[in-house]
Amino acid sequence: QVQLVESGGGLVQAGGSLRLSCAASGRTFSSYAMGWFRQAPGKEREFVAAISGSGGSTDYADSVKGRFTISRNNAKNTVYLQMNSLKPEDTAVYVCAAAWTTYPSVTVRGYPYWGQGTQVTVSS
Repeated sequence: QVQLVESGGGLVQAGGSLRLSCAASGRTFSSYAMGWFRQAPGKEREFVAAISGSGGSTDYADSVKGRFTISRNNAKNTVYLQMNSLKPEDTAVYVCAAAWTTYPSVTVRGYPYWGQGTQVTVSS
């Protein structure tokens, strides 16, 4: 089992940047595919980005392609989400997730382990 703790959220103006981090417990972090999801008030949780255990494979939602970058440092048991050119519609609670699998999933059901989330608010 793995425990996940997110950090790095906050309030930023449109066009600004934030870097989210997700620290994981355990000694087999590189065996987990990792994903970032977000949930805005009144909306369902949606996929943002995912990365394979080695970091060699990534996937992004169309809404964030070219603006967000997911990466990981397996020596630090941490996955990151660099968010640039932020828009008000990016406002949500961002949650990281983990799955013991080679290829990262883009669905909520693909991840059994979840963090508590960090709030990102983008003002116009």
